[in-house]
This record gives sequence, C-alpha cells and structure tokens, in this order.
Amino acid sequence: MVDAGRVISGVARGVRLAAPGPGTRPIGDRVKQTLFAVLEPELDGARVLDLFAGSGAGGIEALSRGAVHAVFVEKDGGACRVIAENLRRTGLTDSATVVRRDVAAWLNDDTGAKAGAPFNVVLADPPYADTDALVHALQLVEPVLAPGGVVVAKYFWRDAPPAEVGLLASVRDRRFGETALTFYRRRDDLDSQQDPDSVEADEQ
Repeated sequence: MVDAGRVISGVARGVRLAAPGPGTRPIGDRVKQTLFAVLEPELDGARVLDLFAGSGAGGIEALSRGAVHAVFVEKDGGACRVIAENLRRTGLTDSATVVRRDVAAWLNDDTGAKAGAPFNVVLADPPYADTDALVHALQLVEPVLAPGGVVVAKYFWRDAPPAEVGLLASVRDRRFGETALTFYRRRDDLDSQQDPDSVEADEQ
C-alpha cells in the first residue's frame, strides 16, 4: 500500500497510515499540522464528518486528538477498506463509522446523513479536478452541521470555492503551495458572536 503519512498527535501519535493508491492525494504533514492547530479547540468530544475520506487521515487525526466519533464517507470500495485498516492500526475502530457511498447522495439522504448528525467538524477533500463536487458538498452540508460547527474545504489553490455558499461563510484561508484550505461557519453563528478567526493566507 502507498504511505499516507503518520498521525501527528494524540493517542495514535506516530502510527503510519496507508493510502488507497498512487492516484490519491493524502493530506501532507505541513497542511495537517496547520489544519489541526486551528481545529484543536473544536475537537474535544466532537463528532466529525470526513467527506471524500480517501485514506481517512483527516478524521483519524481528529479522533486521535479527542473527537468522540467520526463518520467517513467515501464511494471507492478500495479506499473504504484502507480506512478500515487505518482505523485498525490506530485502535480507533470503535469510534468510527465508514460509509461507502457518493458524498452528495449521502448528504441528500436524510436517513443516512442524519444518522451521525449533528457534526461539530466537517472535512471536505474531493479530488482536485472535481471542483463541482466540493461546491455541491458545501451546499448540502449545512443541515448536518452543529451550532457553532466548522467546515473545512481542501482544494487546489487556483480553484477556490466561493466565500459564501448557502448559509456558510468563509472565516479563514490558508495556502501551502498548490494546496489551500478554507474554513467556513454558519453566517448566523457569526452574527450571534464575534468569530475569532481572521481571513489570512500563508505564503507558498
């Protein structure tokens, strides 16, 4: 199996993860470090939704750092088997649900999507070439987002999703070479209290 890096922190720290294959783009350690430095205050006892989960590295890092449960949604059967193996390696299987299904179909299915909802943290990392899939997921995810929750989109830096998608508004941007992250919160959450996040970007 292709290597997908290691768990950086928490109860599974140092465990190396497998990736589904050479066609996948596992989240790099630098991106992961920054992502979870931002998310750290959100993770204790959180329910996490990992969309387009791939190797499951994002959701597994969240579980390792204190999230109580993670749902991994991935349509590729081979990738789902890799996620299951990575959960076994990290000893986190009992804290996870792996769903083999198209992300949009799952979010559109009230029974499936609401089974693990509401989610405090949502990670969305579709293939870079499929920009429509990212925007569509952002349009659909708001109903399963917990009050005060955060959605993180990962994408090729030139294909940034809109600053506002449905009821979501971006509050922070990060760039790492060709990879970029945008953090979203519900606009009504931002209206009700001052959000500490500021919009900024890293240099290449």
